[in-house]
Amino acid sequence: MNASTLISRDLGLKESNVIATLQLLDEGATIPFISRYRKERTGGLDEVQIGHIQDAFKAHIDLEKRRDFILSSIDEQGALTLELKNQIQACLNMTALEDVYLPYKPKRKTKAEAARKLGLEPLAAMLMKQDVVDANGLARRFVKGEVSDEEMALSGARDIMAEWISERTAARDIVRKHFIRSATIRSKVIKGKDDAESKFRDYFDFEQPLQRCPGHRFLAIKRAEDEGVIRLSVTPPRPEGIERLERYFIRHDGPASEQIKLAISDAYKRLIEPAIETEFRNETKEKADAEAIQVFAENLRQLLLAPPLGSKRILAIDPGFRTGCKVVCLDAQGGLLHNETIYPHAPQNETSRAAAKISNLVQTYKIEAIAIGNGTAGRETERFIQGIRLPAGTEAYVVSENGASIYSASPVARAEFPNYDVTVRGSVSIGRRLMDPLSELVKIDPKAIGVGQYQHDVDQKKLKEKLDATVASAVNSVGVNLNTSSEHLLQYVSGIGPKLSQAIIAHRNENGPFSSRKDLMKVAGLGAKAFEQCAGFLRIPDATNPLDNSAVHPESYAIVSRMGKDAKLDVRDLMGNKEVLTALDLERYETKEVGLPTLKDIAAELLKPGRDPRGKAKLFEFSKDVRSLNDLQVGMILPGIVTNITKFGAFIDVGVKQDGLVHVSQLADRFVSDPLEIVKLNQEVRVKVLEVDASRKRIAFTMKLGNPTG
Repeated sequence: MNASTLISRDLGLKESNVIATLQLLDEGATIPFISRYRKERTGGLDEVQIGHIQDAFKAHIDLEKRRDFILSSIDEQGALTLELKNQIQACLNMTALEDVYLPYKPKRKTKAEAARKLGLEPLAAMLMKQDVVDANGLARRFVKGEVSDEEMALSGARDIMAEWISERTAARDIVRKHFIRSATIRSKVIKGKDDAESKFRDYFDFEQPLQRCPGHRFLAIKRAEDEGVIRLSVTPPRPEGIERLERYFIRHDGPASEQIKLAISDAYKRLIEPAIETEFRNETKEKADAEAIQVFAENLRQLLLAPPLGSKRILAIDPGFRTGCKVVCLDAQGGLLHNETIYPHAPQNETSRAAAKISNLVQTYKIEAIAIGNGTAGRETERFIQGIRLPAGTEAYVVSENGASIYSASPVARAEFPNYDVTVRGSVSIGRRLMDPLSELVKIDPKAIGVGQYQHDVDQKKLKEKLDATVASAVNSVGVNLNTSSEHLLQYVSGIGPKLSQAIIAHRNENGPFSSRKDLMKVAGLGAKAFEQCAGFLRIPDATNPLDNSAVHPESYAIVSRMGKDAKLDVRDLMGNKEVLTALDLERYETKEVGLPTLKDIAAELLKPGRDPRGKAKLFEFSKDVRSLNDLQVGMILPGIVTNITKFGAFIDVGVKQDGLVHVSQLADRFVSDPLEIVKLNQEVRVKVLEVDASRKRIAFTMKLGNPTG
């Protein structure tokens, strides 16, 4: 069965669409480009489906490489028969392949190998046939040399039989099914590690069927094991497993059956159970990783796609107590105009002086909005700013500081602001995040933004791949201003990457702003393929051709020209003309390459050309009556902001410096399998306080209020 057939079957997709997608990927097309501009070829597959095809094909390649190695290895041993070759060729997954290879896999020194060297393999073979009349009498014939007695002969034969049993694919499948049905995850605290204050105390004596253990819980238990706090096992009841193997291997009671029973028990305990336990632990970890990575990626996507305030003159504040609040003033392009430090809080308490400075800066630099970091002293600084009489329309926004310290100490920040320290760089980042979260956050390692669950416990390579893909998806879904975007933003555009982004910036610096998308072809190293992949995602607001500031790909400009000609309108007049565009008969413009899916996308883009899909930033205010954990009372209903989403619930900031949890069971008056069904990152919600544990700094909320949102 070829790759496309397998992938289409496993993913439930049409094979023709899978084949087309694989061809496009092989031609160097990116996932954002394929999903946006090649819908006719793929049958309209979205980014997620295309990503799954890509992952499945990589797994298929890995399987084929392993299959070739195994065939070569067995052939070198002189053991590759036609039947065995066909069996290996028929394996559709790595587990089945490894099961077939197991008897031929080079082994370290084993009990069975030692017994073979003593000449006991014939005894094991005769016992396995189960037609022996006298097992002890048979064993007596092998008492010679280093084999001192009958029991030693039988023991060695059992070691060989145990290995044979463990290498039988059927035996391993029997035990796997037993694990699937009955495996239980158990954890016990290690002596001396039973600290009552431990964050892992819930797992000091824990037991749960593996099937019912959610991924986030398994990762927590695994972390406890990795930190040496608990011992972990994942096994089903052993007697039942041994009994299942006995039913398979033992044909009748007789002198040999007792020896085979002993061999089966040994095979199960010593060889099969540990191997299958490792297999199940690894599979469970992979599933938990995939779930956690998906949660992290979705949170990241929502952060990146948070509504921007836009190009405004910003005063940004990185709050602090003892060291003061770092203040910067930025122009509408995010350029640093001024920086200084004020001390409105204890211990200095220079509140009046600080307020006068803020008022002066707002007037001097014609500030249009204020950005306040949400870290230490954030809430106090917000109240301080609210107490200052500012010009009408000058609003103060609270901005997430996640990852700002990572950025401020990074080579990127040092290159941008070589003459300023980390505190100034951090304040600039806070201000720029308010203007355009996407443009600023792409400068930070996605992991450092830190919104998710157990991101440090999952496969880091897979996490990085997923997060990089998420950033690319977000960047391309919004589009990038070719003449103002940074190198860091450009490198995520389809078909560009780090090297071409540097070349584009260099060309822009040397020749001035791009006047058209076609000018990209003048960039050193940017060829026709890269242009095809990137052009539709780049915007030039003041271009001569208005389509250069839209998501319409240059390859479709001729179609738009035909539409305008038919409507007797210039392209510029056609764009945004709802009456004309909704009346278009799109079927008239179908070609062999361009069908209705693309034509509908073109028409939708022409209706709202260059529109930012993120919307605009909104102002939010916490309750003025709640400032600390001690102000919370059970039953209070408060406004809050969703700061993190996990599989077990959502964390809400109500302005008390400690986020509280709305458990998944408290998100709605119905069953909720995934919190993302109900909430999004940065969403404004109203929550009721269920419980406050000040000693453990834990707050429990509910959203069962008819689920009102801000």
